[in-house]
Amino acid sequence: MRFSAKDLTTVRRAYARQMLAIAGVDDNPALEAAFADVPRERFIGPPPWQIVGPRGYRPVPSHDPVVVYQDVNFALSPGRGVNNGSPFLHALWLNAFGPLAGARVVHVGAGTGYYSAILSRLVGEGGRVVAVECDPELARLAERNLESFDNVSLVEGDGAALAFESVDAVYVNFAVARPAKTWIEALAPGGRLIFPLGAPGRRHGTSGGRHADGGGFRIERRDHGFAAAWLGRAFFVCADGMLAPLEDEREALNTAFESGGAEMVRSLRWMQPAQAGRCWFIGKGWSLSYDEVG
Repeated sequence: MRFSAKDLTTVRRAYARQMLAIAGVDDNPALEAAFADVPRERFIGPPPWQIVGPRGYRPVPSHDPVVVYQDVNFALSPGRGVNNGSPFLHALWLNAFGPLAGARVVHVGAGTGYYSAILSRLVGEGGRVVAVECDPELARLAERNLESFDNVSLVEGDGAALAFESVDAVYVNFAVARPAKTWIEALAPGGRLIFPLGAPGRRHGTSGGRHADGGGFRIERRDHGFAAAWLGRAFFVCADGMLAPLEDEREALNTAFESGGAEMVRSLRWMQPAQAGRCWFIGKGWSLSYDEVG
C-alpha cells in the first residue's frame, strides 16, 4: 500500500528530525523545516531509482516515494558518479553556515537542485540563491525542478570560472584540490564558504566518475583574514574543468590527509607566503594554517 500525501508529510517531518539528530544538530528549526518541506522525490527523477552501495549502484525495487526519506545517496548521473548526496552530511554542513535568513548564497554543483531548494527555504523571501551546475542535462533538470522556487536562479557553467558579486555564503558540492579564486574573493565581510577538499583516488566500486575521500572545511572572512574550521571526512565526486586536480596536488593532498591533523586547522592564508611548519597543507598561493586569524 502506497503512502498518501498526508502520510508523506509526516514522513518528511520524521526524516528531517532524524537527519538533524544524526548530524548532532539540537536546535535549528529553520533547517529542520527546510528538510521537512522540500519533496526529495521531485529531485531524483522518476523510479526506478538507484542507490549507492558498497559495490556500486543497485536498483531500489519499491517505487513508493517514502523510501527516499533516509540517509542514502540516490544516483543522478551514474556514469559520472554524481548523486543526490547524503542528507545527514548536508544537514551537518548547512548547519555549520549559521543563520542564512536574507542571505545571498551561491550553490556550486547544484545537481538537479535538491539542496538548492533547501537553501531557498533557509534564505527565505529576503534572500537569493544562485544554483550553478556545469552538466547541461542536470542543469536543465534543476531549472525545471526549481521553477516554483522564486528566490533561486539557475546558471549553467563552470562554478570556478563564473564571476560573482559580493555574497554571504558559497556552498560547494564537489571535491576540489584548491578553492576557486572567485569563491574566496566574492565573500562579503562575515561571508562563509563550505567546500570539500580532496583529490581522486581509485574508482569506487562500479559507481563511475572520479571521487575523493577527503573532507570539508568552513572558511569565514574576518577583518584580518580568513578563519578556517574542519568539518570532518567526506566522499565527493571530483571537480572537472578549471578545478580538476593536477598530479602534484593529488599527491600532496593524499599525503596531508594520510598524515592527519586537519582538525587543527584554524585559518586559510590567501595569497600570502606560507609559514613552514605552521601549515597542514600548502598550495599555490594559499595554505591551511594551524594559526588563528590575526
